[in-house]
Parts: sequence; C-alpha cells; structure tokens
Amino acid sequence: MKIAQAAKQLDLSTATLRYYENIGLIRPIRRDENGVRDYAEEDIQWIEFIKCMRNAGLSIDALREYTALFIEGEDHTLSSRKSILVNERERLVEKQKEIEETIKRLDYKIESYEDIIHSYEQKLVHQLKTNSI
Repeated sequence: MKIAQAAKQLDLSTATLRYYENIGLIRPIRRDENGVRDYAEEDIQWIEFIKCMRNAGLSIDALREYTALFIEGEDHTLSSRKSILVNERERLVEKQKEIEETIKRLDYKIESYEDIIHSYEQKLVHQLKTNSI
C-alpha cells in the first residue's frame, strides 16, 4: 500500500507518517523497486497502535524507546517494554485525576452561574409584575 493510501486509511497525513518513520516511532517502511514506500498490513497495525497511544497521551520519547525495544525483539526487552507501558499508564492515571478535578471545578462554576442567572431572571419577573400593576 502506498503512503497516500495508508495515510487515508489511518486518517493521518503523509507528512505525519514520514515524521513517525524519521523519528523512529515506526520501523523503516519497505520500499518498492522505485524507492516508493510500500506499507504492509503489519505496518498499518503498528501505526494504529502508535496512533492510539499518542491519542491517549503517551509521550513520543516513551514510544520511541518502546519501538526500539520492540524492533530489537529479544526476550530480554520484554520487562523493559512492560515497564515503559506501566510508567506511562501511571502518568495517564494521574492526568486523569487532574482532569476529573478540573471537571468538578467547572461543574461548580457552571452551577454558580446557573444560580446567578436564575436569581437575575427572578428579579426581572418581579420587576415586570410590579411595573405592570
């Protein structure tokens, strides 16, 4: 599959795919006889994994390290790869807690505005009733 097809399927730009390859997030893509990238199904699956991890907030550095270890593929890299994922998960859980706290604060502020708006509307209704009589 050529880069344009891969980009469309993955909903990424061709520049992003080239960038991911250049920085080591994906292993070098096989080239055809004309030097054009030819993505295999396993390349697409790997990029979907990287895309998912990036969307979840994993850092590029962590993913580069993970990818390098994955490409090395030896059994002795298994615990290192797991460690990267565990550390990133812990970081995301902390971020999730921060987001939940922010949402609570926003809910409080929204509720405060709702109370103020309700009070203002009540005043207007009262003024209209008083001025109508």
